[in-house]
Amino acid sequence: MLDIIAAIFVAALYTTLVGTLVGLSPLSAAAKLALFAAAAAWLGFVVAIAALGWLAPGAFGPMPGTLLPFATILALLFGGWSLVPEFRSAVLAVPLPALVGVHAGRLGGVVFLLFHADGRLSAPFAPVAGIGDILTAAFAIALASALALSLGVPRILLATWNAFGALDLVVAVSLGLLSMPGTPFRIFTEEPGTLVMSTVPGVLVPGMVVPIFLFVHFAIAAKLRTAAAKPGRLAVA
Repeated sequence: MLDIIAAIFVAALYTTLVGTLVGLSPLSAAAKLALFAAAAAWLGFVVAIAALGWLAPGAFGPMPGTLLPFATILALLFGGWSLVPEFRSAVLAVPLPALVGVHAGRLGGVVFLLFHADGRLSAPFAPVAGIGDILTAAFAIALASALALSLGVPRILLATWNAFGALDLVVAVSLGLLSMPGTPFRIFTEEPGTLVMSTVPGVLVPGMVVPIFLFVHFAIAAKLRTAAAKPGRLAVA
């Protein structure tokens, strides 16, 4: 039952992320349709290779298989940002409240805690990733609401939250890799480690939503650098 709940939640979160970022961008209808189709195809691809066991420990030698989809989507996102000005402009055009608000979905970090309680995810990964996501989401809800209501939000507060949220993801990914069974660099040896993250639905997290959340944090940082705002206060944009 926990697997089913997690799968439904992560798929819905992925859909919400893509729908928000693409739907609120100024791209043409054809471009949006193409991106939605690509996102759906990526979901199917990740599920398929995980179901076939191609991401299991040892499938790529010492490298954790979950790095393949994670690095691929991250490279595509940052490659598009660096090489395609239209893509960069479209991302920067997404309203700031929306970019912040999508992180409310990280309340789903409670799933890490549930898997830990069920004995299927080990410490320190599960509690660190779960609590970090919940804290990030709670502040995201407050900040996005303030921005949407045109309330003054100190730039330093938003920047601090953004840095914390990004750091939480980096730490979680690092702990996940250092806890993965079958890798020579495993440091945290408490069983079962993070084995569940290489199978469905666990693989949907590093294979889809985490890279997008990291990219959104980067986009928020870029908007904070370029947005026209009063000193010390952020305008809604």
